[in-house]
Amino acid sequence: MTEQPPQPGQPLPVLAVVGRPNVGKSTLVNRIIGRREAVVEDRPGVTRDRVSYDAVWNGRQFTVVDTGGWDPDARGLAAQVAAQAEVAVSVADAVLFVVDAAVGITDADEAVVRVLRRSKKPVVLAANKVDDQRAEAEAHGLWNLGLGEPQVVSALHGRGSGDLLDAVLAALPETPPESFEEVGGPRRVAIVGKPNVGKSSLLNKLAGSERVVVDDVAGTTVDPVDELIDLGGREWRFIDTAGIRRRVKEASGQEYYASLRTATAIDRAEVAVLVVDGSHPISEQDQRIIRTVAEAGRALVIAFNKWDLVDEERRHYLEREIERELVQVQWAPRINITARTGWHVDRLVPALDSALAGWETRVGTGALNSFFGRLVAEHPHPVRGGRQPRVLFATQPSTAPPTFVLFTTGKLEASYLRFIERRLREEFGFVGTPVHVQQKPRERRK
Repeated sequence: MTEQPPQPGQPLPVLAVVGRPNVGKSTLVNRIIGRREAVVEDRPGVTRDRVSYDAVWNGRQFTVVDTGGWDPDARGLAAQVAAQAEVAVSVADAVLFVVDAAVGITDADEAVVRVLRRSKKPVVLAANKVDDQRAEAEAHGLWNLGLGEPQVVSALHGRGSGDLLDAVLAALPETPPESFEEVGGPRRVAIVGKPNVGKSSLLNKLAGSERVVVDDVAGTTVDPVDELIDLGGREWRFIDTAGIRRRVKEASGQEYYASLRTATAIDRAEVAVLVVDGSHPISEQDQRIIRTVAEAGRALVIAFNKWDLVDEERRHYLEREIERELVQVQWAPRINITARTGWHVDRLVPALDSALAGWETRVGTGALNSFFGRLVAEHPHPVRGGRQPRVLFATQPSTAPPTFVLFTTGKLEASYLRFIERRLREEFGFVGTPVHVQQKPRERRK
């Protein structure tokens, strides 16, 4: 039975690479990720921490966690290294157990197998340092570990690495295909806002012609209108939507269906332009539309329209309203325009570009975890009930919008997650996009 692939935004599956010191784990990790990132040296104990890397094989993405040499009977620093490896196994979806085929089964290997059995995680057995046919025959003695067929491999020369990775993918849960390919066609932009704020006027000005009916009567646009428009030397697909007047549940008849179609248009779009009437106070309805866009995971640009009607006094109050009412979306680019005359409408394209760039930003796992190492050291989670949850490592499973999964020793408070999001934005930007931070607490041992 085939597992259902996770929805976009779900965490990537995690593979923990474990084994005794100096069996070639880091060399094998470099072979898996296709680049020399894990430090390799011909002496045991070079790797001490859990280090995470992004890997792709046959179009499937996963996270590889390299661990220090695992000796269950270790003392002192070696015991801490072994504890790190045990943590990696506890948060992993599958384990790659590396054994030196030239040495054969040792007491330490058998002790590691007992720990792996207790974890009840899928285990792929890699017989490393198999450089020729004679060594391959000797590797079959590893069947005695009781972990199934050993995958013979030479991490140094790449021998057997393809078969090994196929076995790894079979052990890991299904993932969607690579998510970093570009979506074909023009970028999709939804123009949203309350009735009569100038959405259709903006679309007509961008198109350079009267493509959409404009009237002072609120609710003129009912169906979302798609228009291909050439802006800045590129083609864009703009979707003019009906004004959302109130909650969908409270709307009736034509208004109800218009609201549903607008929500569908937001889902179809990549970025939404919220048009706000700058001459009127920011309303609860404007904030509700912002929440709809953010919950849909779309990039956002806020356009304050009818700027020709905004005098000095109104600007003073508008600045206060922005600080108070839009505090949750300080990340959204803001532009001031007058759609009727075309004043500053040309500023829309740079704002859209920056929002889409933020929406598709990917942070490498190495950079992300070094950032979290500094963050947790400087600002640890407060102690609650005698416990202090920690972030073990982090990964970014998807973009559009940027989604982060934190593997933790316990549940983090909502305020600490908001602090993490704020610091992520300070460090990596993410202009114009919501950022989703999820946590995956480690299960306690029974």
